[in-house]
Amino acid sequence: MSDTAPNLALPAGRYEMMLMIRLLEERIARLFQEGKIHGTAHLCIGQEACAVGAVSAAQRTDPIVSTHRGHGHFLARSADPAALMAELLGKVTGPCMGRGGSQHLCSRDLAFYGTNGITGGGIPIATGLALSQKLDKTALAVLCFFGDGAANQGTFHESLNMASIWNLPVVYICENNLYAMSTPIRESMRVSEVADRAAAYGLEAMRLDGMDVDEVREGVGVALRRARAGEGPTLVEAKCYRFCGHSKSDRLVYRSREEEERWRRRDPISSYRERLISRGLRQDELRQLERRAAQRIERAYEQAQAAEEPAPQQVLVPPYRKVDTGP
Repeated sequence: MSDTAPNLALPAGRYEMMLMIRLLEERIARLFQEGKIHGTAHLCIGQEACAVGAVSAAQRTDPIVSTHRGHGHFLARSADPAALMAELLGKVTGPCMGRGGSQHLCSRDLAFYGTNGITGGGIPIATGLALSQKLDKTALAVLCFFGDGAANQGTFHESLNMASIWNLPVVYICENNLYAMSTPIRESMRVSEVADRAAAYGLEAMRLDGMDVDEVREGVGVALRRARAGEGPTLVEAKCYRFCGHSKSDRLVYRSREEEERWRRRDPISSYRERLISRGLRQDELRQLERRAAQRIERAYEQAQAAEEPAPQQVLVPPYRKVDTGP
């Protein structure tokens, strides 16, 4: 088996990418505990199917706008865990030369227009990107990720209204993990589902199982084809569950262990593994994929640790420019 990046067009590739995201997030959690990464981070453990399913449905040049919980989105697009790890460790080999970190992770080369520490902050950015695609008459469509909490922000309502009026090529993907930090969605909305809000703006709505990578891929693929055909934006609601806390300091006192266990039985990775076996993939082939994913994350960490620290002269230089740091 070669060491090429996982092919997300193939079920085995999607399985391997979800594994890489899970293993990377678990390593990041340990690095925070060891004091090797600073600031904050919001892990997407449990939500891997949303990232892999949606990104695998897009073209490589379709712009992506992410959230504060965006490591999975970036890795699904880049397939480069070393770059992501380097950014979090503050090294120059990160896409923002170590200055963006978890909350401001961005790469124009990958058409990845940023994680965002502001709830709902990426939604108007994605809408503007979609407007630029329409004005430039490109064949691209924008993927915009956000959480259920962001659906209560003004930026959500204003952006969806604008995108609908102007018929913009954008797919709004709500990763509804049931909690906005610690607030359950039932306490912050009178409608039962985020997708219900699409009707107010004349948008197409789609409800997906966010724990099923193939369902997410198929549904987002339909929405992207609509956008490219000039049929306007779609609001996709993908129901999912984060197995970890909101952030690294969350003790999860607001939800029951019984609820967590119910969702863990629907783990998107283990359930997809069972599906692949039922489709004829052998156990030894799966174990080989799992070993390779683990090796990639280990190598990524080693490469990121060995990378250069940024020089003081680079602090005010845009990340896409290189400067002579002297002897």
